[in-house]
Amino acid sequence: MSLHPMPGVPRATTRRIGLLGGSFNPAHDGHRHISLEALKRLGLDEVWWLVSPQNPLKSGDGMEPLATRVARARQVARHPHIRVGAPELLLGTRYTLDTVQALKRVYRGAKFVWLMGADILPQLVDWANWRNLFAAVPIAAFARPGWGYAALAAPAPRTFERFRLQATEARARPPFSVSPITPPAAGGPPFRPPPAWCFIPSRLDEHSATAIRAGRPPRTRSKGKTIPAQTRTLPDRSKDSDALLELVRQSLDDNKAEDVVVIDLKGKSAFADYMVIASGRSTRQVVAIAENLADKLKQGGRGYIPVEGKQTGDWVLVDAGDVIVHVFRPEARTFYALEKMWALEDEAAAKPVKKAAVKKAVVKKAAAKPAARRKRAS
Repeated sequence: MSLHPMPGVPRATTRRIGLLGGSFNPAHDGHRHISLEALKRLGLDEVWWLVSPQNPLKSGDGMEPLATRVARARQVARHPHIRVGAPELLLGTRYTLDTVQALKRVYRGAKFVWLMGADILPQLVDWANWRNLFAAVPIAAFARPGWGYAALAAPAPRTFERFRLQATEARARPPFSVSPITPPAAGGPPFRPPPAWCFIPSRLDEHSATAIRAGRPPRTRSKGKTIPAQTRTLPDRSKDSDALLELVRQSLDDNKAEDVVVIDLKGKSAFADYMVIASGRSTRQVVAIAENLADKLKQGGRGYIPVEGKQTGDWVLVDAGDVIVHVFRPEARTFYALEKMWALEDEAAAKPVKKAAVKKAVVKKAAAKPAARRKRAS
């Protein structure tokens, strides 16, 4: 069976889908707010959160591993019409335009709308081929604190001002821009293919990833290494989390979960101490493993345990607090490759050191030949 960029979505889908891309470092209720507004205001069937492995415009410093960001996003989304994925891993794309075009090739019958906060409008001119993005997909920008109508004065929205639709027009025909061969609804306004975009002055949400990161303990750069106890800023919950991990292991074993992998997150992430990954042979077994685990955790006095993803059964997340459990079907597990993400993260830990050494050598060599450098520059 061939895998899809978004597991559980057939290639022949004709759904109306909003695309919300970004680092999600971390995902927060502001992302969820925009998604819910888009579902309601634009008449969408789904919103997809496209978690980027690395935003080309942002530094990797302070960036949580992709596996952590995807897991956190699934916790925050908690809505049957919001899907979370990292399709760029499979598509091999890095820039927004390339990702949108690749998704359109895979899901030819889908009707996509690119979603963003209005605070992104002034940044669009820094995106690769941003003009072509307007031509490739309709865009909906939602008001953000400090970025309302003032954002419309930015160069990108001014450039495409004549293609702007009013929010009432966008609501009249969801999604507001479709294939040019599709006739407008009876009695409705005429609609055109991209470029088409709108600004939606919705209720504001104050959540900000930057503000959330500012309140976190500093993240160590020693990925995958043993962290001395005195350097940890979080309270020591090791005994409790180890007992919780043992309970999780036992439940997975009782329910015949396969290929169980435990990843130690201490010193790497602030949102959990352990991540557990396991497989079930079918969607029914995946859901049963997750539900039975949640029941055992409740019986063990752990209280309410959020379980996400049971609707499809491809990937179910059980949030036990200090232990996050992912239960996959084998195909979905291979696609998302959470273990591989962590392995790549550890392999990359030494790269900054090597780069620094090379840079130092280059500077030293250049300093020895200032005259030659000036001659070449002239």
